[in-house]
Amino acid sequence: MENNSTYRITDTTANPGPLGLLAFGMTTVLLNIHNAGFYEMNSMIFGMGIFYGGIAQVIAGILEAKKGNTFGLTAFTSYGFFWLTLVGLLVMPKLGWVEATSNTAMISYLVMWGIFTTLLFFGTLRINKALQFVFATLALLFFLLALGDATGNEMLKQITGFEGIICGGSAIYAGVGTLLNEVYGKELLPLGAIKK
Repeated sequence: MENNSTYRITDTTANPGPLGLLAFGMTTVLLNIHNAGFYEMNSMIFGMGIFYGGIAQVIAGILEAKKGNTFGLTAFTSYGFFWLTLVGLLVMPKLGWVEATSNTAMISYLVMWGIFTTLLFFGTLRINKALQFVFATLALLFFLLALGDATGNEMLKQITGFEGIICGGSAIYAGVGTLLNEVYGKELLPLGAIKK
């Protein structure tokens, strides 16, 4: 006797998006407060880069894979590893493991991340306006950082820090908006959903 029963599996896992956005946003704001000239490069930035901006985002990306969200997997995992590589680039030479990164290599690194972010920006055109703003300002941030390193212009580097604070702040807004809208079951913080 054949059993033609159909089973439907319901996804009951939590939304990892707010974790990834908050990890990215808070770490970005703290680094760019340094870039804007308010405090020195310090262990707080490295700690955030490794543990929250880095590891927490990678975890969020892996959880996005379980949700079937390829964009979330790619973005969170990539930017999590961006933070880990950035800390590595800054710390490994101080430990005597490798030579310090040359200015030309650092510019190439930042430009490549800018290109990557620009390409991901096109994916946000199908998601929401809040993420569009995050990715647009992040792409601009990478290119401004590269330009600052290429020119050595300290004023440009400081202005870039303020732009980075805006970028990180927008990610915090998107993360908190996603979280609170889900908790309350209504749109408390508008994210500019795209009609598909």
